[in-house]
Amino acid sequence: MGFKCGIIGLPNVGKSTLFNALTNSKIPAENFPFCTIEPNVGIVPLPDKRLDSIQSIVSSKKIIPAALDLVDIAGLVKGASQGEGLGNAFLSNIREMQALAHVVRCFKDDNITHVDGSINPIRDAEIINLELIFADLETVTKKLLKTEKLLKTNNDQIKKDYKILLKLKNELEAGRFISSNGMNDDEKVFVRNLQLLTTKPIFYIANISDDLDSKDLLNNFKEFANKSNHEVVPTFIKNEEEIASLEENEKNEYLELLGMDEPVLNKIIFKGYQILGLQTYFTAGPQEIRAWTIPINTAAPKAAGIIHTDFERGFIKAEVISFNDFIDNKGEAGAKENGKWRLEGKDYIVNDGDIIHFKFNV
Repeated sequence: MGFKCGIIGLPNVGKSTLFNALTNSKIPAENFPFCTIEPNVGIVPLPDKRLDSIQSIVSSKKIIPAALDLVDIAGLVKGASQGEGLGNAFLSNIREMQALAHVVRCFKDDNITHVDGSINPIRDAEIINLELIFADLETVTKKLLKTEKLLKTNNDQIKKDYKILLKLKNELEAGRFISSNGMNDDEKVFVRNLQLLTTKPIFYIANISDDLDSKDLLNNFKEFANKSNHEVVPTFIKNEEEIASLEENEKNEYLELLGMDEPVLNKIIFKGYQILGLQTYFTAGPQEIRAWTIPINTAAPKAAGIIHTDFERGFIKAEVISFNDFIDNKGEAGAKENGKWRLEGKDYIVNDGDIIHFKFNV
């Protein structure tokens, strides 16, 4: 089970170069606006060192990591919600995403053009954010007009919907993203069905270089992002692309030389998981070790259903060993011997890193 994370931003900020590095693909990343026309999609494995630790004990024939669908979306420009640049078609691409990675340029380079002629990451981020807000405002306004006509039916649900839409309109007109904080469950469902762009989990990727100007731009941008509680992952994207192209032994040597324990790309992938509230559990046997992606607070039957619907429908019990207990006790036999293997029922909430074998009967 993967999820779609869209890479967004202005043209020429490094989106396609980042996509190439993450997916090890060779899509065009040229120095002119709108190099990306159709969205590029790549499946990226979640780099999880726990798989290697499990493999050192189980010696399975195959390892299957969790994955995400990464989508490189064409650069937006000011006025996109009114059709400028490549227009609304690309806002609709964003609508299909579950999370957004917003790339901003925090470095100066006269050889790389900027669509607005100067480097200002805060301005750039605000341009994109406003286009998302304008697109949502159009959606909410249209829905509000339709709902307003139905008020004469005196239907209680219509009245509730109208009040919610008014609140949403006020928030968007004030230049704010829509937050589910303070909403009840019914309101959250209603807003979710609107598929608003500003409700999507989002984090920033600051494309940096190693000069002092870049550091100043980054520090100022972090202050801006903190005000809206959005996280920033600083990334020297061109450098990351070079690291990704190396063989594994060369990659490790280069990372050691840079004083890094892993590529920043790994942190970006995990950040996508984190902002979506996802976690991983494992199944392990002689044929394969596999990582499965589930939302945090998922009950055992639902987690089983990710493997196959029959597992959920006929769920009986789950044999569970936590990751640390599995490693510390050298696998299932040692975990059983030391009382770390347990049977859990349908109310069990799966923890990140659990190693599970499901019992079911259909």
